[in-house]
Formats: sequence, C-alpha cells, structure tokens
Amino acid sequence: MSNTPINDLIHTLSKIPGVGPRLAQRMTLFLLKNDKLAINQLIRDLQNACQRVQRCTACGNLSESPVCNICSDPGRDASMLCIVESVSDLWALERARFFHGKYHVLEGVLSAIDNTGPDKLNIAPLMRRMHSGEVKEVIIGLSATLEGQSTMFYLVDLLKQFNVRLSSLAQGVPIGGELNYLDNATLSAAFLDRRELAAYAL
Repeated sequence: MSNTPINDLIHTLSKIPGVGPRLAQRMTLFLLKNDKLAINQLIRDLQNACQRVQRCTACGNLSESPVCNICSDPGRDASMLCIVESVSDLWALERARFFHGKYHVLEGVLSAIDNTGPDKLNIAPLMRRMHSGEVKEVIIGLSATLEGQSTMFYLVDLLKQFNVRLSSLAQGVPIGGELNYLDNATLSAAFLDRRELAAYAL
C-alpha cells in the first residue's frame, strides 16, 4: 500500500484497539466525507486532550490535574481500595455508580506472552498507599482471565503483609470475561457478593 494521506490515515486508525483495516477504512471515509470544520474540531480536541490530560499521581486514572477528582473527593471512602487493570475498567465501575471507595489502576496485568512483569505495573504508588495505613479493605477487581487471576495471586502475596481485608469480585464475572464489557447489574452483583481472599493469603 502506497504512502498517501488516505492510506496513512487508515493505517493510523487501524492501530486503535478493536479497529481493524475495514473499520479503519469506513472511519476514514466518514471523516473525509463530512464537513472539514468538524474534522478540524476533532483535531483540536485530540491536541487539547494530549496536552492537558495526564495520569493521576495517586491512582493512575486519567485527569486534567495531578490528582484526579476521585482521589481528591473527600466524600469517597478512602478505607476501601479497588484495584483494576485499566482506566476503562475504572470507568466501567464508575458508570455503575455503586462503589464509593477509591481505585488503583495497575495499567496492565502479568503476562509472560507480552513480557509484562511486576516492574511494568503501577505497583510502587500502590505500596505507598498501603503503607499510609488508610486502606482497610482491598478489592481486587481484575478480569476473570488467566492473566487476571495470576495477577490477583501475585497481589494477594504482596499485600498479605498489611492488616487489611482482601477480597475479589465474585459471581457474575464469567471465566475469561473482561470488566469493561460487563453490564452494570453484573458488575454490581460481583461487588456485592465479593469473596474473601484470606485462604489465598496463607
């Protein structure tokens, strides 16, 4: 495929997760057929987001300030901390509006195939939060995949030194299921019926 502006745009769009070559072509056609004013607005919005959005220094969420609105909210229960794989999982749980604690985004899970070890996860800020003594319960809210479960066992072993309750999402999360694809009712049931992880911490 020759390097033309259209092919370059298709190639760039196809790098977005979930967007294959055909969908990238349809997106390109849609963008180019519409008013250029709308395209220019899209460009400005992308540039603005790239310049202003950053990672929350406390939890890893996306934010316009160094500390996100969830971490800085005095109304959130700081004694409950839910560990998630990605920002999209955090957003999924927030959409359900049933969890009123705080979050920690790992920015991935352990994976031998992807060469992702503990050093590539957002572990150091998590340990700082645990050493503060504010957290009383850690809910490990990872997807029910092999990588997610392996990461859960790693976290249990890492966190068992702290005098906190360890729990994980329970029924409602299918084996192999990813959190950001589940509906609000399923997520709510998984939270309410979360199971103790004391047995794994021995």
